[in-house]
Amino acid sequence: MTVQDSVAVQALAARLSPGFILGVASAAFQIEGNLAAGGRGPSGWDAFAEKPGNILHGHSPAVACDHYNRAEEDIGLMRDLGIDSYRFSISWPRIQPGGTGRFNAAGLDFYDRLIDQLLAAGISPMATLYHWDTPLPLEHRGGWMNRTTAERFAEYSAAAGKRFGDRVAQWVTLNEPASVTLNGYALGVHAPGRGLLFDALPSVHHQLLGHGLAVQALRAAGVSGAVGVTNLHSPVRPASGSVTDRLLARVFDLMLNRLYADPILLGRFPRPPLIARPWFRSLRGIPDADLATIHQPLDFYGLNYYYPVKVATGRGGDSPSGPAEEMLKVPFHLAGFPEYELTGFGWPVAPDHLGVLLRELKDRYGESLPPLYITESGASFPEPDHVTGPVPDAGRISYLASHLSQAVEATSPGGIAHDVDLLGYYVWTLMDNFEWAAGYSQRFGLVHVDFETLERTPKESYYWYQALARARRRRGA
Repeated sequence: MTVQDSVAVQALAARLSPGFILGVASAAFQIEGNLAAGGRGPSGWDAFAEKPGNILHGHSPAVACDHYNRAEEDIGLMRDLGIDSYRFSISWPRIQPGGTGRFNAAGLDFYDRLIDQLLAAGISPMATLYHWDTPLPLEHRGGWMNRTTAERFAEYSAAAGKRFGDRVAQWVTLNEPASVTLNGYALGVHAPGRGLLFDALPSVHHQLLGHGLAVQALRAAGVSGAVGVTNLHSPVRPASGSVTDRLLARVFDLMLNRLYADPILLGRFPRPPLIARPWFRSLRGIPDADLATIHQPLDFYGLNYYYPVKVATGRGGDSPSGPAEEMLKVPFHLAGFPEYELTGFGWPVAPDHLGVLLRELKDRYGESLPPLYITESGASFPEPDHVTGPVPDAGRISYLASHLSQAVEATSPGGIAHDVDLLGYYVWTLMDNFEWAAGYSQRFGLVHVDFETLERTPKESYYWYQALARARRRRGA
């Protein structure tokens, strides 16, 4: 690290408030591998990945990072990194293979060991109950298009809360329900691969109902940790000042942001523009009892931020997750941001929009907005498959430094979102992994993984984050 980098790290550390959490995040399906080990059942993502053409280059998640067998090594990397907290997900089909009925002792034992090892390393566990791996038997019955999946999710959540509730500091019910609906059920580019477009909206209702039931189940189980949810949020802008661009941007803002946060935080679904109401007919007549269940008091709200979105009139075949044939059937497309550099995924690097997003959330939800964690923030960049030493990833260091700095500046006294209570920041992700439909082509990790040998090699961004954690700790000593 250069002298200039060291000075910048010290300056950023000095701006972090006492108790501000620095963490990393991951997801079970993306790292665990050994998908059939220890009695784990198949998920909808297993079935999706087996179909030719669904995953780039035909990559398989069967081994991934082999975290199932290498968790102790990976916790050692986190301990040396110096983070406060690790956000991981519990694999529903690993602890309840059928999505209902019996629970798998070997799966429960795996997460018992993981949590205990984290605590022994001085790392606080944040557990996500659902990060997209629906048990396949439930997916065969309709998945989140079926109301009973919400009820099954509550039963699973109760079991997890009972088993791990004395040691988990924070619980996240759902990860990015917007991505599940848009990519999985509306566009079909993620599991379960259904192209329902606006007919996918019952999956919104049922995921949110599952969230509310899970919150109730966790609290009934007597968990000692805080309870929340996390969703992908992006500020949505029209590509021009035209009436149609502005109208369609409002529609996309509903689809990406408000359909999820409004019911959770306000207890009601938003009203779409009059001309767009036929698209949202599936959400008419939601019972008041369901809205009351969805609208549970929360201890925190998780925000995953990656990029802003610009909406333009006219058809186009791209989604943020890649080409999507179903996008050609709607009268709008996502436009680019030529003023910004792009990540390896083609996403704009726009840290200034993070502060704007925090302001928008507070303006929209006011006192109903709980304290926030940024539960995911990170970027992929092209990197070699095989390395012999630390990967020079200056782009990732710049990305993380600018986004964390923007978050801290925006929520500091005098900042654009000074009245937002921001509790922490979790980097996506600890190590390179199976990046869903992109296979192993996108590397987001602080740690490089050789997917042939499974060797872990910290990147320069790992050492940057380590230096930040140490500098912050020294200031707090």
